[in-house]
Amino acid sequence: MVTHFRVRLYLLAVLVMAGFSLLIYRLYVIQVTDHQYWAARVPGSKFESVRIPGIRGEIKDRNGITLVDSTPNYELRLDLQEIVAAYLKTHSKLPEPYTWERFDSYGQREIKTETDIVAIVEATVFPGLQDLGLLADYSSSSMRVHYRSTRGIVPFTYRRDLSFKEFARFAENNVGIPGVTVTRTGRRRYLYDSLACHVLGYLNLADIDQVPEEKKRDFNYYVGDDYGVMGIEKTMDHYLQGKPGKLIIEKDEKRKFVGEVSRTEPEPGSDVYLTIDARIQLITEESLRKIGRGAAVVIDPRNGEVLAIASVPSFNPNVFIPEVRIDDWKRYTEDPTSPMFSRAINPYSPGSTGKIPVALAGCLSDTCNRSFPCGGGAQYGNKFMKCWSSEHGTLDLSNAIKVSCNGYFYRFANHTGIRNIQTMTNLLGLGRTTGIEVTGENPGNIPNPEWLRMQGLLWSDAFTALVSIGQGATETSPLQMASVTATVANGGKVYQPRLIRKIAEKDGEVVKADDPILKHDLTREGITAEQIEVVKRGMWRVVNEPGGTAGRAKSDLTVLSGKTGTAQTANPNQPTNAWFIAFAPYDDPEMAVCIFVENGNSGGGAASPIAKNIIDNIATMNQGREIKVTALPEAIGQTDRVMSVAFDDTDLAAFAQADEASESAVDVAAFVPDSLQERNFRPLSGNLAQPTIKQTSDSRGRVGNLNAKPYPKFRPLQWLKKKR
Repeated sequence: MVTHFRVRLYLLAVLVMAGFSLLIYRLYVIQVTDHQYWAARVPGSKFESVRIPGIRGEIKDRNGITLVDSTPNYELRLDLQEIVAAYLKTHSKLPEPYTWERFDSYGQREIKTETDIVAIVEATVFPGLQDLGLLADYSSSSMRVHYRSTRGIVPFTYRRDLSFKEFARFAENNVGIPGVTVTRTGRRRYLYDSLACHVLGYLNLADIDQVPEEKKRDFNYYVGDDYGVMGIEKTMDHYLQGKPGKLIIEKDEKRKFVGEVSRTEPEPGSDVYLTIDARIQLITEESLRKIGRGAAVVIDPRNGEVLAIASVPSFNPNVFIPEVRIDDWKRYTEDPTSPMFSRAINPYSPGSTGKIPVALAGCLSDTCNRSFPCGGGAQYGNKFMKCWSSEHGTLDLSNAIKVSCNGYFYRFANHTGIRNIQTMTNLLGLGRTTGIEVTGENPGNIPNPEWLRMQGLLWSDAFTALVSIGQGATETSPLQMASVTATVANGGKVYQPRLIRKIAEKDGEVVKADDPILKHDLTREGITAEQIEVVKRGMWRVVNEPGGTAGRAKSDLTVLSGKTGTAQTANPNQPTNAWFIAFAPYDDPEMAVCIFVENGNSGGGAASPIAKNIIDNIATMNQGREIKVTALPEAIGQTDRVMSVAFDDTDLAAFAQADEASESAVDVAAFVPDSLQERNFRPLSGNLAQPTIKQTSDSRGRVGNLNAKPYPKFRPLQWLKKKR
């Protein structure tokens, strides 16, 4: 009997212990393992996830100087869904609907009604913001459109310009203002204002419409990333974008913020290191400011790295952050000098600088070893195509380059043949984009018989002659001509121009290293080093021998070689553009330069002094002179004719007399059909990279003057109690 009793007692004890163990296990699962799952099901309690945008990476120059970074910024956002719910708790019904009209696809007028979200926000949120002194003028129409298009699911950004003091004031006093949050974000900052603006580009604010639905489903509030729309900001956007974070917040039964449950911090994007040297970029841009419109490119001929690339006039990318005002956008897009347009990567007739590719083409045959007479020009049909001078006599290639004899090159090109010219320009990358990592590059054009046939015309020797002097429909960009110059300087190696040196994480790990890309070696294409030396020596004579067309470019600091170009245009208000290509030093070139001056009188007078100033400054920098990188204001464009440029403590000499030996443009209009006149690549404002334009405040949105004292003693929910 006792034994039987003990067995039952033991069995009962085991059952009790098993029950307690099961209960403890279940409590552990509910409270620890599945805490978030069950907590979300507690009546009135709610957990919501917020996407935190990643921190955008920095853009640096080749030496690690930061050109673009992100600085902390604070935004005040309104959860319109929550605000509507809070309004209904204190009001028996919604305010009178808001009525607006639109026109359907058939042009019929429609009257629409919708919830007056502005009235609800004014009644529910503005009293609290007024007490905190955080009211600001805004666009009420933008709030209506935002609510109409998103139904309040995506928070409306009411203010993007909170100071840290305002942020701290809100954080200390915000108790009970429904639907209002303040978020810390990154604000893009271009540290040197307009320096390298056409290269760097700018950002647009996040666009929720560009986010796939499957990504938005992962968050209750999807706060998107700003994205690049121009320049490096666009082409390297996928590297610069940071990894987003995630915030889990808890709200009570009144949908009031209780606290953070968890936070995963966002991670920074990769840093992009450019091949640009900020010091050389500064030298180049400051030199270009002697003229109103133009471009300059500096390339390292040893590897194709772009050391500087600039265009004037310019703009300030900071104006676009976070939004550009409509008057600033109009100022940029309606300016006749086109400050948003990068002249460095867009094509123009290269004039006599185009003789250098033709000279190299002649090396594919025996033409480079032949002499030809100037003859003052050449006869084609019943028309005579002139040379800029009739006193050149019979010349070899090197001397023809020195004096830029058109008559010589008419005959030289036709003896070489358009097919050899076409082969060489293809090798040099003319007539196609270089592949440089910026937006807006245009390939230009090197005419050939097939292309001309598509225009409804037949090829003739006159068209070959036009190509030989870089006129007619021949179009190259300053970047392309800088690359051609680099090829001559280095002895025939055609490198792809590059702007990206490497992409690295914050810890220094290299994500991508951009090594030099050798596209062609002319010495493997049937040209000898000695033939290239003939062309190179001709460029030396242009600058350093009497009678050369660029005597003003001769340098006392280095051995500078170059080639002038003066191209006729079809614009009577801008009869010529000026070019100059150069490299230095002669024996071991470290830099190849191209200067383009829009509305310049001659390459020798308007362009070559700019190249000399850039090269001399780089030379002294390489010898140890310290150059401090400083911010540059916008370069203002002007349309005056540029006759001559000087850097000897004098300003632009707009009407100076041209150098006696400086070549002038020849009139070839009679040989260029109207359909082949120089094309205009300037984009219309509607074709530019569209920025995020700041909406101006309307009459309903002018509320900033309602703010209370700057530092009020906030009374939580008191304004709500008055409503009840």
